[in-house]
Amino acid sequence: VGAGGRRRNWRAFDEVAVPLLPRLDLSAAVRYDDYSDFGNTTNPKVALRWEPVDSLAFRGSWGTGFRAPSLAQIGLGPSQESRFFSDSFGCLDNPAYCTSTDFTIVFTGNPDLTAEESVTFNLGVAWEREGFSASVDYWDITQDDKIDEAIGFIYQQECNNQASTICVRGAPLAGDTLGPLQQINATYDNINQQSATGVDVETSYRFDVGSGSLAFGLGYTRLLDFERVELGPLGEFVTRDVAGEYEFPEDRATLTADWDQDQWGLFAAVNYIGSFQDLPDANFDTVPDYDENETRSVGAFTTLNLQGRYNVSDTIRLLLSVDNALDEAPPFAVGDGNNDLYGYVQGTHNPRGRFWSARAIFTF
Repeated sequence: VGAGGRRRNWRAFDEVAVPLLPRLDLSAAVRYDDYSDFGNTTNPKVALRWEPVDSLAFRGSWGTGFRAPSLAQIGLGPSQESRFFSDSFGCLDNPAYCTSTDFTIVFTGNPDLTAEESVTFNLGVAWEREGFSASVDYWDITQDDKIDEAIGFIYQQECNNQASTICVRGAPLAGDTLGPLQQINATYDNINQQSATGVDVETSYRFDVGSGSLAFGLGYTRLLDFERVELGPLGEFVTRDVAGEYEFPEDRATLTADWDQDQWGLFAAVNYIGSFQDLPDANFDTVPDYDENETRSVGAFTTLNLQGRYNVSDTIRLLLSVDNALDEAPPFAVGDGNNDLYGYVQGTHNPRGRFWSARAIFTF
């Protein structure tokens, strides 16, 4: 496997803050980026904050953003990965090809990729009083030109053709028109669009305990809606609702407790990831069908992280941490026939069990 890429880029950024009224502030920013391989992009952001009383604030913002294609996505040399599916075209020709198995996908970079672009809108309220704070934010994010792999489209377009150089087959057996599928040659494209809306809730409360203090916090995110526009097997664009589907749980939460007393401190965090459906390609034919089938659920995943700290001096801090202190295993998943063939969802769950670490932090 080889990869080669090179780019030069420079950027400029400016921001201004303007008090419109005694309790109403406007801030505006703009960022310009210039890349040698795909061009330039300009992204503004505007935000308003209104504080009718000292303890209450309303806020809203709008802005655009981008993500440049990685050098690997642009300059990747032939790289192999396995994809688990059924050769449905071959199956029609020869029953020996009907069994789902691992097929080789050979990816190469695409130097014609452009940047992914996004538009973000946020509206929220925050309240603080006597050690207690709470905030609620509604967010809306739309992304265009998402970089993706159109394996299903390539299979449907090319793999029913014995002479295809994209879908490569071996020599057909006597009486067959299609030979055994050997590999599919693919690349990355700017083909997808997605939009998501959700609500973030944050609360915290700090109070004195003896000579120290104790703080509790709760962060919760609810995914309200998540739609993806994908390239379908026949070249059409298909809109799918993926909230609660594979890799996209509707609920996430973190509960924290932090005790601080002079030189000592203890911190604990309970992290929760809600359940979601398994098997986005239930029949393993390379075409996602999670919007058409009710499949088994991947269970919720809860872990506990702990940390102790000791301030040796104003400039030296010692920390001892244990992640996943209860040694919880991620919930079982059948998978997507692609990366998640190990019994868990790599993009959502961490398979690492209990993990200890020690650190010393020096400040100057």
